[in-house]
Amino acid sequence: MRIPTIYTDTAFDIDSSSGSTNAIELHGSAAHHIANVLRMKAGDTLRLFNGKGFFYLSTVLSSSKKQVTICVNETEQARSESPLHTHLGQVMSRGDRMDYAIQKSTEMGVNEITPLMSERCELKLKSDRENKRLEHWQQVAISAAEQCGRATIPVIHPVSSLDDWLSKQGSQGLSLVFHHRDTQNLTQIQTPPRHVNLLIGPEGGLSEDEIARARQANFLACTFGPRVMRTETAPVACLSVLQWLWGDFQGLQE
Repeated sequence: MRIPTIYTDTAFDIDSSSGSTNAIELHGSAAHHIANVLRMKAGDTLRLFNGKGFFYLSTVLSSSKKQVTICVNETEQARSESPLHTHLGQVMSRGDRMDYAIQKSTEMGVNEITPLMSERCELKLKSDRENKRLEHWQQVAISAAEQCGRATIPVIHPVSSLDDWLSKQGSQGLSLVFHHRDTQNLTQIQTPPRHVNLLIGPEGGLSEDEIARARQANFLACTFGPRVMRTETAPVACLSVLQWLWGDFQGLQE
């Protein structure tokens, strides 16, 4: 039986000599998920993480509707992070397409995501709605990390204009703007980067002027194939290629 992996914002005080803790009370969404969704009981085993890169193999000591008490038995450093740091700038879209992009990008090992506004952006958020959407998208990333076995959570940054994001990213690592009409491909890059910024446009794509502004900010326009991808498909395809070239699978190619 698979041991469930659950995120909690609890800070664990681990005994360095034994690697274990005394009884710890969990509250909020973690306790609700353990007690009411999974219906775990005293003696059940689970794996917790708090975004710091470690898994905490734990045992449930007691469980009620509002509170769960656990004991950490063993601490394990996660090996699920890629050596390649990736920052996705994703122009926002309506419906569940943005959720899909964040969920799958988390599964593909992305480290940071910034929702962007552009000329053809479908989604306009006022301050109160923006905060709610950011909280929702962060929870999407947390749930995806739980599912795929990551012990860190991608950071969902506040919504940014395209130009502001370009100005901040263009000088850090390798910066790419996905553009299916361009002929440049990643096999022409000789020095493997350790940090990649990836810009993905909305449904309808980035305008020619926006692509030109990205180039001016030191973004390299590149193609991942001749077909036009949907805005939620593009980050998954691009991150897969990046992980193959310079991240998760680099050692398999040597």
